[in-house]
Amino acid sequence: MGSPAVVHGEHILLSTLIYRSRIREEFSSEMLQQLAAAGRRRNAAMGITGILLFDGVHFVQLLEGDKARLDELFESIKHDPRHRNIVVLLRDQGPFRRFEGDQLAMLDLRVLSSAKVSSLIHDKLEERTSQACSDDRVYKILMWYALARGTDHIVEGEDAQCWRWVAAPPRDVPPEPGDRGLAYRFALQPIVDPLRREVTSYEFLIRGAEGGSPEQLFASIQPEQRYRLDLESKAEAFRLARRLGLKDVKLSVNLLPMSLTGIPGAVERLVEQIVECGLSPSQVVVEVTEQEAISCLEVFSGAIEQLRRAGVGIAVDDFGAGFAGLSLLAEFQPDKLKIDRSLIQNIHRSGPRQAIVRAIVQASISMGITPVAEGVELVEEWSWLQAVGVERFQGYLFARPATAGIPAMNWPERVVPLLLPTQP
Repeated sequence: MGSPAVVHGEHILLSTLIYRSRIREEFSSEMLQQLAAAGRRRNAAMGITGILLFDGVHFVQLLEGDKARLDELFESIKHDPRHRNIVVLLRDQGPFRRFEGDQLAMLDLRVLSSAKVSSLIHDKLEERTSQACSDDRVYKILMWYALARGTDHIVEGEDAQCWRWVAAPPRDVPPEPGDRGLAYRFALQPIVDPLRREVTSYEFLIRGAEGGSPEQLFASIQPEQRYRLDLESKAEAFRLARRLGLKDVKLSVNLLPMSLTGIPGAVERLVEQIVECGLSPSQVVVEVTEQEAISCLEVFSGAIEQLRRAGVGIAVDDFGAGFAGLSLLAEFQPDKLKIDRSLIQNIHRSGPRQAIVRAIVQASISMGITPVAEGVELVEEWSWLQAVGVERFQGYLFARPATAGIPAMNWPERVVPLLLPTQP
């Protein structure tokens, strides 16, 4: 069992970091040895220990030491021009070092057999951990990559420099009518297929009369009136769609689950609102927020069936941020699954987020559900999501919401030719 971490006679709070990166140019064995030697000297000066794995394309490195020093070291690692696509696989704390005395153990996976690699990692960890290696997360991650299984799950987007962004000319819209005394208004934000430069739908986001958030709006209303306003406000969204001439594009509106289940005849009323504005029910998608618990799943499922019989599409909004989660997805399969921004933010740098989102995308596609990434703000986020199979996006990278109008669009344009794999 390893001893508690000590630096200059003082106990430290140990942090563990595992990251993965991709080399920019080929590394010879000599270059790798030089890199490892320099790393050992640096780590020794900072009181950091760990191990480095290299398979010829990717580095996987575990570092352990004082959190402040570890963060300082990782910042310099992120700016090293010899590698890119730096993804954090694990950040954790622990009571002792797993690689005590090893400033930087190095395993060149190109020259070691799988059995030898497995034995080396197992022996190093088994003698220092207080639990079986099979229960140790660090051991599992290292072995996943050391035995090449992890490489099957590596998805890497193109560099941001491969793209530039082109602003589309704004669309003329009819003037907004005078103040109608409503407590709310709507802002439009598109859902797009960027490579086709296509707006696949517009989401109508409810706002307070002064532009406040939906949470602020609903908090200002008596609970017994909240769901009624949620339902009845959709008539204003459909009137806005008619005024803007949105006849050939999908229209998404958000509804709280209890607005569908707690108001008698809610689905019939929604369909009436659609038809009264000269729209088709098949043009409308109802986004059900996952952030409100569904107290009566049987009644909710009945409302979903009614919507589908009327031709209205269904989407689960903010997936991954709410209460129902996978159980909601198992009970009924929506047409769209909108992955919450909390999972999308900096996904190009986060191994855990990548694993979760990739599983969501694969599950969605296997069930015929269209995954949509919400809250995309960075080119790198979009690039990684595109590589994993997402085709529909929503976020500031493409367009900000526009109140009572059509948002200005930004579209990607490739500036570096796409390198296709050569045929054998």
